[in-house]
Formats: sequence, C-alpha cells, structure tokens
Amino acid sequence: MAERTYRSREHHGLREIVSQFIAEHRLIIEYASFGIAGPVINGRVKTSNLPWVVDAREIAQDLGLDTTGLLNDLEANAYGIDALTAGDLAVLNEGAPDAVGNVAVISAGTGLGEAGLYWDGRHHRPFATEGGHADFAPRDETEIELLRYLLRFHEHVSYERVLSGPGLQNIYAFLRDTGRAVEKAAVVEQMGSADPAAVICAAALDGSCALSARSLELFVSIYGAAAGNLALKVMATGGVYIGGGIAPKILEKLQTGQFMDAFTAKGRFKPLCAAIPVRVVLNPGTALLGAARYAALQASLLS
Repeated sequence: MAERTYRSREHHGLREIVSQFIAEHRLIIEYASFGIAGPVINGRVKTSNLPWVVDAREIAQDLGLDTTGLLNDLEANAYGIDALTAGDLAVLNEGAPDAVGNVAVISAGTGLGEAGLYWDGRHHRPFATEGGHADFAPRDETEIELLRYLLRFHEHVSYERVLSGPGLQNIYAFLRDTGRAVEKAAVVEQMGSADPAAVICAAALDGSCALSARSLELFVSIYGAAAGNLALKVMATGGVYIGGGIAPKILEKLQTGQFMDAFTAKGRFKPLCAAIPVRVVLNPGTALLGAARYAALQASLLS
C-alpha cells in the first residue's frame, strides 16, 4: 500500500497531485475513486475551499481508465464507516441496544460536512448532502447575538461559520469583542505561529485561558445541537457518527455531557434522540477507506 499527504494549496488541482503520486510510486491503476469537498454533480465538482474544478472524466482519461469514482468527502466518510472497528470509535451515547435504521455523519474540520446512510432493510446506502451550509439556527440570546455579530461580516451565516476550525475562531472573536472574556497575550502570540483553532483548543483543555474555554464550550454545545438536527432530518435511528479532525482532539470535552445535552434537547423528540447511538470517529483515514470501498464496489459492478 502506498500513501502520502499533499498540501492542497501547493498544487493547481487534483490531476497534478494524482499524476505526481503515480509517478513517485510507479503505480499501475485499474480502478480509482476520489473523495473531495463540495457538491459532485454529473461527475464534476467545484471545490468549496479551493480554487479547483475536478472532473472525473478528465482524471479517467489521465489514468487510461474508462471511468473513475468522484464523490463528496463526507459521502466517502460514510462509505468508510463499515470498515471501522470498535477501536476506531469512542462512545458519546450508547443508545438503544437494538438501534437500526438510517445513519448520519457530521464532521467539523476545515469546514463542516454532513452525509447520510439510508437503510434499505439490508444495507446502508450512503448519500451526500451540503447540510453544513444550511442557515445557522441560534437557540438562546447568546447565540442570537453571535448570529448578529457574524452577519456584520458575512451575507449568509451557515453552520460552517461556527462549526469548523475557522468557526471556532469566529466564536472566540465574538466572545472577545463583546467583552465576555479577556484575551490572553500568550494565546495571541501562539496564534501567530500555529493554527489558531488548535491553539484555542489547547488553551481551553489545559485551563490556561478562560476565553478559549468559553469558546470551546459554546462550540461543543452548538455542535451537539447541529448533530441532533441532522439526526432528526434523516431519521438517524441507526446512529450518528461524529467525524472530522476536530472531534478526536476535543474528545474529553465531548464526553462531559454538554454535547449530548444539546443533541437531545429537541422538545417532544428528546426520547427519540436519547435512543440514538452516537460515536466519535477516531480513525483519520476513514474517508480514504471509504473512497477505496467505493472503488471496489464500482469495480464489482463493472466485472
């Protein structure tokens, strides 16, 4: 097996990366599939956070294949769920022991992705969504004020504006600018040389910064509410999986109960939400596994 990580912004597009990877490892390709952020329509996607246009037909031509798979990155995550073991997951809510039905995946990282897995009675069938770009729905006066704050900078405030690495920074700036906590010079200094979201998380978890701690608490509560919303939208009685790069880093905070309190705070539907199993995905290669599973499934259909 060959594996390598590339910095997306150092390349002009996926085709360049694929060509370089194949040349480096001298690979012969029989089947290929790629998970990428953004809505895939007719085998083509304009990426959400990069200036790329990716076309499955062009990549297939480069590889000398009849076809290649191209799917949304959260859809790839959804395909990867079945490849995980118990050691790849952390439990936030056991849920009902006989839980069955649709499944949902929500992942906060550089952006916010959401996907579903429809239960057809025998198999889960993944499907993509762009639910991370749905309108942010505040639940109390603080979150209403957060929405008003963000509307000063953005025409449309989606959940991704608060549930992502940049979203955590937005929450931090809101709490700072509205005088709810004082910014620490040491944290500001660290942000100058490291990922600001990672700095906020570290300062929150080690208790060295009250502003960071409040930011992460609000982030976790909104994350739980958004995951509960998704569970209701796709009727995810079979389970909800929390993916993305942020959740494993803040696992201890997710397990305090604040996440699940927000997840289940759905009025008359609290009992339904409380019966849903909720797991954090710890395996960072889940989307890669999913893309590989998708390629294998497509290959079996073509053979």
